Amino acid sequence: MTENEKYLEWKEYVRDEELATDLMNAEGNEEEIFDRFYRSLEFGTAGLRGVLGAGTNRMNIYTVRQATQGLAEYLNAHKEGASVAIAYDTRHNSEKFAKEAACVLVANGIKVWLYDAPAPTPMLSYAVRERFCDAGIVITASHNPAKYNGYKVYGSDGCQISPEVAKEILAVIEKTDVLRGAKSCDYESAVSEKKIVLIPDSFWRRFYARVLQEGVDRANHAKNELTVVYTPLNGTGAIPVVNTLSLAGFANIEMVREQEKPDGAFPTCPFPNPELREALALALKKAEETNADLVLATDPDADRVGIASREKDGFRLFTGNEVGALLLDFIASAREENGTMPENPVAVRSLVSTKLADAVAAGHGIEMKSVFTGFRFIGKVIADLEAIEQPERFIFGFEESCGYLSGTYVRDKDAVDASLLICEAANFWKMRGKTLGEALAEIQAKYGYYHDFQDNFYCEGADGAKRIAGIMAGLREEAPKAICGKAVVAAKDYKPDANMIEYTLEGGSSFIVRPSGTEPKLKIYYSVKAADFEAAKAEGEAIKAEVTALLAF
Repeated sequence: MTENEKYLEWKEYVRDEELATDLMNAEGNEEEIFDRFYRSLEFGTAGLRGVLGAGTNRMNIYTVRQATQGLAEYLNAHKEGASVAIAYDTRHNSEKFAKEAACVLVANGIKVWLYDAPAPTPMLSYAVRERFCDAGIVITASHNPAKYNGYKVYGSDGCQISPEVAKEILAVIEKTDVLRGAKSCDYESAVSEKKIVLIPDSFWRRFYARVLQEGVDRANHAKNELTVVYTPLNGTGAIPVVNTLSLAGFANIEMVREQEKPDGAFPTCPFPNPELREALALALKKAEETNADLVLATDPDADRVGIASREKDGFRLFTGNEVGALLLDFIASAREENGTMPENPVAVRSLVSTKLADAVAAGHGIEMKSVFTGFRFIGKVIADLEAIEQPERFIFGFEESCGYLSGTYVRDKDAVDASLLICEAANFWKMRGKTLGEALAEIQAKYGYYHDFQDNFYCEGADGAKRIAGIMAGLREEAPKAICGKAVVAAKDYKPDANMIEYTLEGGSSFIVRPSGTEPKLKIYYSVKAADFEAAKAEGEAIKAEVTALLAF
């Protein structure tokens, strides 16, 4: 079928008022119709993610039902009496999509455990493991703008699914008619018949209690005088983060009221990414007004956290790499002080995260493992340690995109856990007369000055996808010989395991080129080490300029 024929089929079939209006508004716009129907949303290890609206290339009840039918048939082929946990964030239609997914599963004979309020993504991983479910679904588009939503699938281990499982599910999806192929049932009837079980408040309290166990400096919780400004960016973090910190003894928490309540429009923060200064603007203003020590911001599904610390010259934002190194050094230092460091401790970072963490780990006698991007690879390290009955050896894992985890209770990054650790770290150094910035400066002076940063090039639509594919193909055909006069001494292609190429330059600097797995963009990760930070920064800017020109952006 042509894109226009698909459009006409949808226009005739769809009765959902919101989608019908959306289709009507697209009438006569050939470019718009093409973009909605030229492909189906790509399903992979990160599930689905796309713009909300009508069409096969959009997030809507039909693409959600089709994906869930694929998951249901996959589960029924592998397990009798399967069960699935479902969570959702605060985005537009997240609750609707969660209930649609639940109804498809029940219609296929699968029991559902459903959060009845917006919940963080790590709580989905926790529910899968605690309820011994065979899979999990979370409706979220993480930190994307308001026009997006997504659908992520988790396995029975609480990790996002592997490529092999995604491929099997996709095979079913591709043979399922998007409009008519999925089974469904009445939601209210399924709840009354206990085929959909709503997860009770007591389960949330159990999660808080489990996160509290991850505190590594608990003896000093009650002594803290730390003042914190927190924003959940209108997402799911408000209740679990504040409750957990309060239970831990961090009572001086000021909420950014404009961003406290769930709101999928993100009215004060169009791009709710806690890595960005713009996302923290209101929190920083409140922190200045209240003379707070620390700013915390969690993304809409509360699996990532960004921070800023009061320093002598004002508030400083920290990158995910800097926080990763700070937390690793804090966890190690606190454990060494209180005698809780396990034998042969293990930490994990993604390949695109800072190598400063390697030096910190070595300084504390910790084995550092590097893995592909995606927290399921960190989860695999935890699972491997569990398999040899040594899970306590895992003390920390992180990704440069502000994702952190210190425990084995989930298999995904957890901003609730990370918020507790960050407050502990800030208090740990405050009691020693230091800010987080001063603590980081000491770490860098001891282990080396690393400048790690990232650049992103958005390439949206069909033409954008082709451009990214062409760039990666071109790099594989002919690697650059030198950058800024420094020879490329190694070019490592991680394909087929990952669509990623790493280049190492003479002198030790490096950069990685990688298409995003969830957004229409090409990502470049730079890592530069020099005698001091200013030298590293200057070299990094020069390398970035030449690489940008090389990629024709």
